[in-house]
Amino acid sequence: MNLDNYPVAGGYDELIDADRKPRPAARALFDYLASLKPGELTGRRAAVDAAIMTMGINFTVYSDGANIDRAWPFDIIPRIMAREEWRRVEEGLKQRLTALNLFIDDLYNRQAIVKDGIFPRELLSSSRNFRQQCVGETPRFGVWAHICGTDLVRDRDGTIYVLEDNLRVPSGVSYMLENRLLMKRLFPELFKVCDILPVDDYTTRLHETLAALSPRPGERPVIAVLTPGIYNSAYFEHSYLAQQMGAELVEGSDLVVGPDECVYMKSIDGLRRVDVIYRRVDDDFLDPEAFRPDSELGVRGLMRAWRRGNIGIANAPGAGVADDKVVYTFVPRIIRYYLDQDPILPNVPSYLCMNAQEREFVLANLDTLVVKPANESGGYGMLIGPRASEAARARCREQVLADPRNYMAQPTLMLSTAPTLVEGGLAPRHLDLRPFVLQSEHLFVTMGGLTRVALREGSLVVNSSQGGGSKDTWIVEESH
Repeated sequence: MNLDNYPVAGGYDELIDADRKPRPAARALFDYLASLKPGELTGRRAAVDAAIMTMGINFTVYSDGANIDRAWPFDIIPRIMAREEWRRVEEGLKQRLTALNLFIDDLYNRQAIVKDGIFPRELLSSSRNFRQQCVGETPRFGVWAHICGTDLVRDRDGTIYVLEDNLRVPSGVSYMLENRLLMKRLFPELFKVCDILPVDDYTTRLHETLAALSPRPGERPVIAVLTPGIYNSAYFEHSYLAQQMGAELVEGSDLVVGPDECVYMKSIDGLRRVDVIYRRVDDDFLDPEAFRPDSELGVRGLMRAWRRGNIGIANAPGAGVADDKVVYTFVPRIIRYYLDQDPILPNVPSYLCMNAQEREFVLANLDTLVVKPANESGGYGMLIGPRASEAARARCREQVLADPRNYMAQPTLMLSTAPTLVEGGLAPRHLDLRPFVLQSEHLFVTMGGLTRVALREGSLVVNSSQGGGSKDTWIVEESH
């Protein structure tokens, strides 16, 4: 495939260097693409689009009060990283989640990091996700966030940064797994010539992570995936993971807490005890007895059962206290405090609007910064200054002044790109990467993750809810 007209100036491309040559890890891919007949790549894309429709791989967009199911947007040119580079990323992700779990456990117990002046007390007292109902608790292994989706980006100089940590109900791993299946179906011959490391052990690892939380060790645990239901945007993933793990897919109405404060699942044969719940329901809706009394998504008494040690819950209630874009700015200090180590993976430089001097800088530079609310997800509520209108910047200014604790800002990074198949051929599109990290008795990091790509030309927003798509992510062993 001819790359002479492929634009690479001004940023870092994951597959192509500044001389328009494939990077070493991507050489076999481009040799293969060059061997295809004209039009064959487009034909294969049509085949994979049809397969996505047939397999029912979709997500839901909430728009104007309507729930719209859309086929998963998938680009057939994979994102490739060398195994040697990935080793450092893997170690950095393990370090980060280890420290974050120590931090969460400390906040609900001794609060040593607050007493020692490393983490501000006012940040904790104003946290929307700190749950008084969890104070004094320590889940098994001291782990609160068992499943973490960490968003990584690469800047123009090639540096990989952590953009944010998703510790509440991170989604997207099913699409990572389905992307690999689609690529194997589409390009089986490529998997013979490229040494691509596997991702299909994830559901086995997830099952092991969850099974380790069972209050009845030695017995085969009954694991349930708790979903809000079919209208949730990630319902495909909930059902997919339950099926792959051999777990029960349940809604709140399927479960009941008995007089013995154990959790049971209703079935035609009567009540069956559940040992572990992989919950995909936010804290607020998890238990109407402990949180929102109007919730119909959770299970009354579930928190009592959890506090008694009769049920394992992943992620544990209260884990979201560390899933806050303002708390994110303290993670390098958190790593140093608990582990006495320098962070392996750097944070994006950030400004806290709660600090008067930094807030003044942010408000004076809204045209160059990205401003994010502390607790939103999916790209909602975010201002990308260089691409925002004056009216949008003015609204952002008012919001920051009204609630400075809820906002932080970062420089607008030039996210790395990768060749993406568009109408005119290959064109660069910006992307990020969400690896998934598991922790209970052991730590595990996926071999790669979900690469999300901004399909709109020039866009920096990769979220599927905002018009983004995805690619398969290949971690390859390079031959020397």
